[in-house]
Amino acid sequence: MPHPDLTYQPDVVLVGGGGRSVRSVTADGLTWRLDGDAPRADDLAPGKVMFVTGRGVGRVLDVRRDGGDLLVTIGPVTVTDVIRDGTLEQRGIAIENPVIYQAGEPIWAMSEEEADALGATPTGRARRGRLAPPPPRPNQPPPVRGGGEVKTVVANFSTGVSLNDGAEVSFNYHRDGTKLFGRAALTFATPEADFHLKISGGSVTRAELSISGGFGIRYSFEAGLRDGQNIQAVLPIPVDFSIPMGTVLGVPLALTISQTVKVTTAFGAKAGTIKGKGEFSLAGSLGYGYANGTFGPQVSKNFKRKESLINSLTGVPVGVMGLLIEHQVRFDVGFSAFVLKAGLFFEVSTAYGTTLGSALGAPLAVCRGVGIGVRASYGVGYTILAPVVNVINKFLSLVNISPIDPSGKLGPPPFVIHSDEEIIPPGTKLCGTPKPAAG
Repeated sequence: MPHPDLTYQPDVVLVGGGGRSVRSVTADGLTWRLDGDAPRADDLAPGKVMFVTGRGVGRVLDVRRDGGDLLVTIGPVTVTDVIRDGTLEQRGIAIENPVIYQAGEPIWAMSEEEADALGATPTGRARRGRLAPPPPRPNQPPPVRGGGEVKTVVANFSTGVSLNDGAEVSFNYHRDGTKLFGRAALTFATPEADFHLKISGGSVTRAELSISGGFGIRYSFEAGLRDGQNIQAVLPIPVDFSIPMGTVLGVPLALTISQTVKVTTAFGAKAGTIKGKGEFSLAGSLGYGYANGTFGPQVSKNFKRKESLINSLTGVPVGVMGLLIEHQVRFDVGFSAFVLKAGLFFEVSTAYGTTLGSALGAPLAVCRGVGIGVRASYGVGYTILAPVVNVINKFLSLVNISPIDPSGKLGPPPFVIHSDEEIIPPGTKLCGTPKPAAG
C-alpha cells in the first residue's frame, strides 16, 4: 500500500511482488518479462506507468502475452509522471560500495550506422514495407557489488569504467590505421549526497541536490595515425553504479552514477602521434537548488592545476594533430536504469581540446594548444543523448512501437564551472584555438 504521505499519479500501476515478479529484463533495459499472475499486472496497458522496482519504472509502450508471462516495453517518464504529491528527502548518502548494473551490448550503444543497417537487406537496400528482423536482445547479467573496473565494448571502442577514487572511464580504439587510448576521470574522496524534493499537485515546488567530497578532473591520452581516418563517436557507457537508498515514504530510490564519452579527432595529416596528461582540482562540492520557480547552482569552485596538460603534450606530428574528448559524469537520485531515469540529476561535462602542430617536414612540434571547459547541467527529469534516442527509435519502429521523446526536463541552461585555453607560443595560427565541445 502507498505511504499515507505520498500520492501516486492515477495512471501508475504498482505491480505486486516487486523483484519477485520480474522474470528477466533485456540488456537495453526497455523490455521486462513479468509474471503474468503478479498482482495488478493485468492493469498494464500502453500509456500507463509501470512501477515494479526502483529500476523498473517507465511509461508502457507495448504489452504482449508470452505464455504465462507479460512482455512489457517501457519508455522514459519524469518523476511527476509517477508522483503527484509528496516530499522526499534524505541526507548523508555515502557514495561507496555500489551495485554494478551492466547492460552488456545494448541496442542503444550501437552506432547510428549499425542501427540503419537493421532495416536493410543483405544487399544494403531497404525493402518497401518490409524490415529485417530486430537484432537479438540478450538479458541483463546479474548485478554485482564493488567499484572495480568493468570492461565493455561500445561503437568499435573497448572501454572500461570504474568508481574507486572517482568516476573514471578508459577508451581504446585501434582500427584502419588509427590508434587512440585514453582515460578521463572526475575524482573525489569519500563523497556524500543530500537531496530534497517536494511535489505538489503534480508539479515540483522545491528541489535540492548537493554532493560533497572534493572534486577534481584527470585526463591522459595517446593517439597515433598511419594512413588512418578521423573519428567522431559518442560512447554511452552501458554500466550503472547504483547506491541503494532504501525506501523514502515507501518509494525505493537510489543514487546512480553513469558516464558518457564523446570523441572527435582532427588529424590534418596521414601520419603522426600525440600524447599528454593533466590533472586539476575543480570544486569542493557540487549541487543546485530550486524554489519559487528559480534554479541556482551551488558549486564551490576551486580550480587549480596539479599537473600541466599543455606542458605534457609531445608527439611527432606532420601537420596538425587535434583531439577533442568530452567526459560526462551524471548523478541521478530517484528511479534510474540506464537510459530510463526519473528524479533529480547533476551532470559534470569536461571537454579537453588538445592540438600539436608542426610545419610540414619539421622534426619538432612548433606549437601546442589546450582548451578545457567544464560545464554543469542540472534539474529534475531526464535527457537522453540524441544518438541514443535515434537508435532506440529505429529499433522500436521495427516492432511497431511508438517512438520515445529525447527529453522531459525541468532545468536551466548549462552552467560554466571553468573555461580556459592556452597556446604555446601565444597566437600561433598553426595550432588554432582549441575549443571545448558545444551544447
